[in-house]
Amino acid sequence: MQTPTPTLSTTRTATAVLLDDVRHTYAGPEPVHALRGLSLALPAGSFTAVVGASGSGKSTFLHCAAGLETPTSGRVLVGDHDLGGLSPDALTRFRRRHVGFVFQAYNLVGHLSVADNIALPLLLAGAPTDPAWQAELVAALGLGGLEQRRPVELSGGQAQRVAIARALVTRPTVVFADEPTGALDSATGRQVLAALRQTADRFGQTVVVVTHDPHVAATADSVLVLADGRLRDRIDHPTADLVAAAALRTTAGA
Repeated sequence: MQTPTPTLSTTRTATAVLLDDVRHTYAGPEPVHALRGLSLALPAGSFTAVVGASGSGKSTFLHCAAGLETPTSGRVLVGDHDLGGLSPDALTRFRRRHVGFVFQAYNLVGHLSVADNIALPLLLAGAPTDPAWQAELVAALGLGGLEQRRPVELSGGQAQRVAIARALVTRPTVVFADEPTGALDSATGRQVLAALRQTADRFGQTVVVVTHDPHVAATADSVLVLADGRLRDRIDHPTADLVAAAALRTTAGA
């Protein structure tokens, strides 16, 4: 009998990520206002890119939206969970089950096999592993035959595809990818983006890619352009040229 393809669990709301008037200020001799009343909603199952110049608020947006930092004011919801109402321990547990991460530097554990790296979020959360689901991810990301290799035995593209599988293994509400192709050459970067796009489409996964690269952003369904901690533009059906032009306008203050 053929094993049915596992499907991602869905939240009870149609919105995967909601930021409501989020402000974040870094204290210091000269306070830095990284986010200035940012409000946005990302539908469940959407593939969104966030772009902007250095200092635009991209990284702070990711950290606040993913529950890695607490905003100075405003609300952040992931699915139907208000992150502001969670204790630090509860927030850590929540992230392990509901938020996936893909980083530029892969962040794989060197002494673990590919299979164990993929399963690591479940082990940390004390959740049972699902061999059928993990096998589905391995197949979807072209990692068959690599399960017992260590990270040092992988190419950059293979390592990043392992990181994508790891991000998906808990069936999270949202996956955040922070410059996922930044450490890769252009050809390998395109392959990784195609893998991320394919798994997002195949499994209905909500994905948010934070990037400075218009070509990376153009793979998304829509692009949010940040400047000075505010949402300055939104591009649906983006192309690299449209994204680059929007970024140029915001940099110029248009």
